[in-house]
Amino acid sequence: MTTPHKGLTIPGLETVYDALASAIDQAGADRTELFLVKLALLNAQALADPERFQQHLQVALQDL
Repeated sequence: MTTPHKGLTIPGLETVYDALASAIDQAGADRTELFLVKLALLNAQALADPERFQQHLQVALQDL
């Protein structure tokens, strides 16, 4: 049986957003792309579901 997916609260999302913004600043403009790719791969590994990761990619591409 699969555990239901629980989303973050608004304060949790704000915390994640702030941490991501800070990490992007630390990586620097010349390494932002590499950082984001590494982060995405680490999160895909933690997610352990390629199809769900693909769904997340499509959602993230909407309304850029």
